[in-house]
Amino acid sequence: MIKKLLSCVREYKKPSVITFFLMVGEVVLECLIPFITANLVNQMKADLQMKSLLLTGLLLIVMAVASLACGGLAGYTSAKASAGFARNLRHDLFDKVQDFSFENIDKFSSSSLVTRLTTDVSNVQMAYMMVIRIAVRSPLMFLFSVIMAYIMGGALATTFVVVIPVLAFGLILIGKNAMPAFHSVFRKYDKLNQSVEENVRAMRVVKGFSREEYEKQKFNAAAEDIRRDFTKAERIVAFNMPLMQICMYFNMIFVLIVGSKLIITNRGTTIDVGQMSSMLTYGMQILISLMMLSMIYVMITISLESMKRIVEVLNEEPTMTNPAAPVTEIQNGSIDFEGVNFKYFKDSAKYTLADANLHIDSGMTVGILGGTGSSKSTLVQLIPRLYDTTEGCVRVGGVDVRDYDLTALRDSVAMVLQKNQLFSGTIKENLRWGNEQATDDELVEACKLAQADEFIQSFPDGYDTYIEQGGTNVSGGQKQRLCIARALLKKPKILILDDSTSAVDTKTDALIRKGFKEFIPETTKLIIAQRIASVQDADLILILDNGAIAAVGNHQQLMQSSDIYREIYEQQTNGGDDDA
Repeated sequence: MIKKLLSCVREYKKPSVITFFLMVGEVVLECLIPFITANLVNQMKADLQMKSLLLTGLLLIVMAVASLACGGLAGYTSAKASAGFARNLRHDLFDKVQDFSFENIDKFSSSSLVTRLTTDVSNVQMAYMMVIRIAVRSPLMFLFSVIMAYIMGGALATTFVVVIPVLAFGLILIGKNAMPAFHSVFRKYDKLNQSVEENVRAMRVVKGFSREEYEKQKFNAAAEDIRRDFTKAERIVAFNMPLMQICMYFNMIFVLIVGSKLIITNRGTTIDVGQMSSMLTYGMQILISLMMLSMIYVMITISLESMKRIVEVLNEEPTMTNPAAPVTEIQNGSIDFEGVNFKYFKDSAKYTLADANLHIDSGMTVGILGGTGSSKSTLVQLIPRLYDTTEGCVRVGGVDVRDYDLTALRDSVAMVLQKNQLFSGTIKENLRWGNEQATDDELVEACKLAQADEFIQSFPDGYDTYIEQGGTNVSGGQKQRLCIARALLKKPKILILDDSTSAVDTKTDALIRKGFKEFIPETTKLIIAQRIASVQDADLILILDNGAIAAVGNHQQLMQSSDIYREIYEQQTNGGDDDA
């Protein structure tokens, strides 16, 4: 895990190493200053000359400034290294997520991935900065201070034999009891982010049902759960300070009492005032070092959970990868399903799509009908390899989709999904998701084909109109038509419309289908719809029922052979529907 994370340091190794040496310099200087000061105090008792006093004082000033400079530069280099490390970590995580299939994303959930990219990375960044700075400074300070304390104080330094184990044991005990609460917090962060994400995305639904108070209570409950865990952990960690003060004051009292007695009884031959003052300073440095180590221990333990969650994503292998020698050219838009069985989870007892066998010629218009949960969307998502079949194979252009280069395959298949998504930016920028090199004329042509040009031209800024996040400043029907135009700009061999004209009126729907027939006759078109009028004139119509292809044929054939199709047709035409 550590090796995986350290691979993200990359170009920030240099400031990390510089921080280490700056910390060594700062510690050495801070440990030498009390030693020189103690000797200065002892020399002053022995009638020190002014010249020597000034020289020693100047040396102490230089050392203090040098120590300060080392500390300041270390703060800069450690901040640069940790911030750069976090940037690389986010970059690698985001790149990894881009390669994930839907199956990988379903495994983690979108809210959990957001938490890992934000909160978890911030925790690891803080831990890294502490490791390269304080985790270097504190052990060195502890070691040098103990050595110098024995050099200066001799037997008086035995106080640390008592204080250090007591403080170390107490800090370990505090950390051990606080960690379970910290561990549970991060899983609860996922739930909190999920609540926020759902609420923001479904704000219109929340307000439409007047459920604001319910959502507030749900959010407050999640936030209170996190607060409770953090309070419990912080309450335990708060014992660090009293424990530190007890050890510090014990050390001060012991040194003052025993040291004073030794000075008085031995008349300064064993230990003198200078040594005793340095002992107090070194004692403080030792205890502060232990305190800093305890903070590092707590921070790293907190971050350990974040590290595990980040590495889980970095180690996750995409369920869909390119073959060793991928096919990069798609000959045509023909589609074949051969003995296809599919389920979303390996341990599911039942297949979501079962025993699918189907042949579609290139250029055909295929309608897909079926009730909710009949696996219409599942069927079409297997074509561009958004999911892989559990059994059997799907062929496009006569080649198994698993043998294609993923980018080449998906560039040849344009999908307008059931949940249309527009991004923040102008209409032009959104349309060019389909083709970055598309000219303005090509944008207009695609929008005319999708029946979107008319309403775009009605906007004051036309194609430069800014689309708010999620397309909230355009209607559902306008959003669908923009998404269709975006897909058409890919000039695909296969066009899939997953119930993507549900928000447009029947006249506009008919005009879109007419445009498809006239302008992209060689493109294979798969149209999932709820209205028979949307697929009635298709070359082939599929009826899906309970995860299986129940019937295949054109309108006339299905009216004679399929009870399901005939029932849907009669309900929609005899029930006063607009399609009548």
